[in-house]
Amino acid sequence: MAKYAYPAVFTPEENGRFSVNFPDLESCYTCGDDMKDALIMAEDALAFTLYDYEREGKAIPEPSVQDDITLEGKEFINYVACDTLEYRKLHNNRAVKKTLTIPEWLNESATSMGLNFSQVLQDALMEKVGAGRK
Repeated sequence: MAKYAYPAVFTPEENGRFSVNFPDLESCYTCGDDMKDALIMAEDALAFTLYDYEREGKAIPEPSVQDDITLEGKEFINYVACDTLEYRKLHNNRAVKKTLTIPEWLNESATSMGLNFSQVLQDALMEKVGAGRK
């Protein structure tokens, strides 16, 4: 889980639309209705693709150097950045049931204080993995 930046090839299409392709990543492409939309869609496509690589344990390729990418016609390169940890937080937030064991005295003390065990565990895990809430 990390932050990444990859060069993307933007191809102007009809009616102000753009196609976007990431030459370093297999099957990583998208499009947008205008430049702003294309940038948003490109970030999402990049994050999804790299998140998938991470989940599957696939090697993540190094980004190409801009000068090594061949362009045609009115194509241009723009770097797109993403954060796969933030992507995971937004799109993979399904609750998972976990069973744990704690000492009885701790259970009694926490229960008497009205603590929410799930929330306490989530907060502790977020702190441990360095993924503070936003």
